[in-house]
Amino acid sequence: MQLMKQANIDQFGFLIHDVARMLRKRFEMRGQEHGLSSAQWRLLVRVVREQNATQARLAELMEIEPISVSRLIDRMEQAGWVRRCPHETDRRVKLVVPTDKSLAAYSAIKAMAGDVFQAAMAGLDEDQQQALVNALATVVENLATDETPAECSASRIQADT
Repeated sequence: MQLMKQANIDQFGFLIHDVARMLRKRFEMRGQEHGLSSAQWRLLVRVVREQNATQARLAELMEIEPISVSRLIDRMEQAGWVRRCPHETDRRVKLVVPTDKSLAAYSAIKAMAGDVFQAAMAGLDEDQQQALVNALATVVENLATDETPAECSASRIQADT
């Protein structure tokens, strides 16, 4: 396997960072249409998808401190986006559940996300879009393991034979 050219290596990190920052910025702008900050709409999506998640689980999914999630949930609960319910077997644990308001907004937010992603990939044909998604999934998979890149390449080569 040919190694990435130095120029590509130098650009890779900056491009990934810039794409993530620009997507967050676009989502922030569009999320304001619903009166939600970027952190709030990210939590709303997690709450709707997870259904009955604990605050600890939401903190883990969002990769933020539990106290930050708790404060975020406080604000969203006051605004009617989520509610806390007692856990069936552990009274110390509260489950965070979506309200009808958040369920109704979820489809609009999902459609808005689709618009943002479509705009981000404008100019790429379907094959290029699929190749980009596949490549990014591979990057995530590579980084999600404890293996080094050389070990990842060796495992793929062995898997292919």
